[in-house]
Amino acid sequence: MEEILRVEVNHVLKTELQLVVSSGMKSSILDNLFKQILSSPSLFKNRDALRPSYVPDELPHREEQITKLGAILATALKGGTPSNAFLYGKTGTGKTAVALYVLKYLENVCDKLGVSKPLTAYINCRIVDTCYRVLARLCEEVGGKVPFTGLPTDTLYEKFKAYLDRTSNLMIIVLDELDRLIKKNKDIANDVLYNLTRINSHLSQARVCVIGISNDMMFKDYLDPRVLSSLSEEEVFFPPYTADELRDILLQRVKISFNDGVVGDDVINLCAALAAREHGDARRALDLLRVAGEIAEREGASKVTTDHVWRALREIERDTVRETVRTLPLQSKLVLFSIYLLKRAKVAEAITGLIYETYKEVCQFLRIDPVTQRRMSDLLNDLDMLGLINARVISKGRYGRTKKITLTVPLELIKEVLNEDPFLRKLSDFNLPSSVLKR
Repeated sequence: MEEILRVEVNHVLKTELQLVVSSGMKSSILDNLFKQILSSPSLFKNRDALRPSYVPDELPHREEQITKLGAILATALKGGTPSNAFLYGKTGTGKTAVALYVLKYLENVCDKLGVSKPLTAYINCRIVDTCYRVLARLCEEVGGKVPFTGLPTDTLYEKFKAYLDRTSNLMIIVLDELDRLIKKNKDIANDVLYNLTRINSHLSQARVCVIGISNDMMFKDYLDPRVLSSLSEEEVFFPPYTADELRDILLQRVKISFNDGVVGDDVINLCAALAAREHGDARRALDLLRVAGEIAEREGASKVTTDHVWRALREIERDTVRETVRTLPLQSKLVLFSIYLLKRAKVAEAITGLIYETYKEVCQFLRIDPVTQRRMSDLLNDLDMLGLINARVISKGRYGRTKKITLTVPLELIKEVLNEDPFLRKLSDFNLPSSVLKR
C-alpha cells in the first residue's frame, strides 16, 4: 500500500515539475513577445472606438431613425409613458447604437430640465438568454434581490412588478437581439413579453416602455399575435448602409481611433466595399479596420495596408463561424453534427430524410428526446439562414420533393467547436451504424 502511495506521489510531483518547466518556457516566449510589442509604436489612439459597444457623439446616416425614436421617447419629458417600440433591420445597421444614443441624450436633457430621469435597463438576449435571467436582471435593476435560479417565471415577474411599483419612475427596457430569446423557448418567452408589454395596466405608480431590437427580418413570425400588437406600437426600420455611407462612418472612426497618417483612403474604401457586400454591415466594416490595425501593429508596421485588410477578413470569417456554431441551441447543434457525420462518411446525397434518421441515432446515443421531422426542417432553415449549410429543394419525381443539404464550413472547424461543448464531447468517437448509411 505504501509503495503504491509513493509511486502516486512521485507521479504527481513529476507532473507538477513538468508544468512549471513548461510554464517557464512559455513565459520566456511571452516576455520576448510583450517586449517587442511595447517597443514598437502604437498605431491606435483609441482602439475601443472601433468596437460595437462604442457610441460616438454623432451617428452618420441615421438621422431619420434617431428622430423617430427620439419623438417616441420624448413623451417622457412631459411625464407621459412612451409607446413600446420595435427596431428591426440586418446586423450592423445601427439599431443598438441609435437606441443607446437616444437614451443617453434623453437622460442629458432630463438633467438640464430638472426632470426625473427614467430608469433604463439594456439587456442583450444573446448573453442573457433565458426568460428567468431576463426577469432576474430586471429585478436587480430596480433594487430587488432574487435567487440565481429556482423560482417559476410568473413568480419572478410578480416580484419585478412589486419592486418596480415602489417608485413612480418610468422604466425603459431595451431587449436587444430579442429573437434569440424567442427562438430558445417560444411559449415562455411570448408569455413574458406579453406581460412586460402590458404591465402598465397592473402598476399603480411606475410605468414601463419596452424597446425590442431584432436582426431577424422574419422575427415577427415567432411572436404571438397579442405580443406583436403590443410590441409593435411603433416600428423603426434600419436599412443596410451603402458603401458611401460606410465610408463616412469609417472616416469618422479613423479620426477617433488611429494616429494621424496610419490609415489611407485605399484601406477605408476596401473595408467599406467588403462590408457593403455583406449587406451593408457597419459592424463588419469596423471589425475589419480594427483587426487589420491589430495585425499591422503586431508586425511593427507603420501603416495599415490593404494586405492587412484581406488577412483580417480571413481571420474574422473563421472567428464568426466559430462563434455562430458555439452559440447554437442544443438541437441545432445536433442537426449540424448529423450533417457533419454524413459528410464525414462521404454520403453522396444528404437529404432531409437521411439527416433525420442520423439525427435520431445521435439523440438515442445521448439519451435525449428528438424533435419531430417537421421541427428539424425548421432548424435546417435556421442553419441555412446563418450560412452554415446550403439547403436546396430538389424534385424526387413521384416521390415528391426534398432538401439536399451541403455544409458551407470546414469539417474540422465544426468538430473543434462541437467538442468544446462538454455534453457533446462524448460524440467525438460516435460512428453511424451501417443500417443508416444503406438507406
